[in-house]
Amino acid sequence: MKKVAVIMGSDSDLPKVQPAIDQLRAFGVPVEAHVFSAHRTPEQAIAFSKNAAENGFGVMIAAAGKAAHLGGVLAANTILPVIGIPIKASALEGMDALLSTVQMPAGIPVATVAIDGAKNAAILAVQMLAIDDAKLADKLMEMRRQMTQEVIEKDKNLKY
Repeated sequence: MKKVAVIMGSDSDLPKVQPAIDQLRAFGVPVEAHVFSAHRTPEQAIAFSKNAAENGFGVMIAAAGKAAHLGGVLAANTILPVIGIPIKASALEGMDALLSTVQMPAGIPVATVAIDGAKNAAILAVQMLAIDDAKLADKLMEMRRQMTQEVIEKDKNLKY
């Protein structure tokens, strides 16, 4: 099974990306987490991205706040899918990171989830891997069935 890389721009982002790591592990997907900065360690970020496919990765998740260039730097150096998590890290409440992550030029896409949307980033990564992995697809379907059942139960328990 291909691995998922969870790359954060700063170790201070770890509490925000931990739900992605946890969700990937819950699906049994191998995950590696790293800290690379688009601005402070661009050479390391580029080298990681350029070698990601040959190192067994299938998807990369990039979490960054403020200018949030990390996802773009990774995407510019690989053909693997990159999912951006804009992190709320400034007075702009993550809108700066959201706009930086989502406004990629044609030809270098970064799929973008909600501000601090780590869990959805992980689920999207699993969906990408599940295209060629029937066991992962079954796990996703089971998750959806459980979510449906939870809502049905909540409706039954509603007393109004």
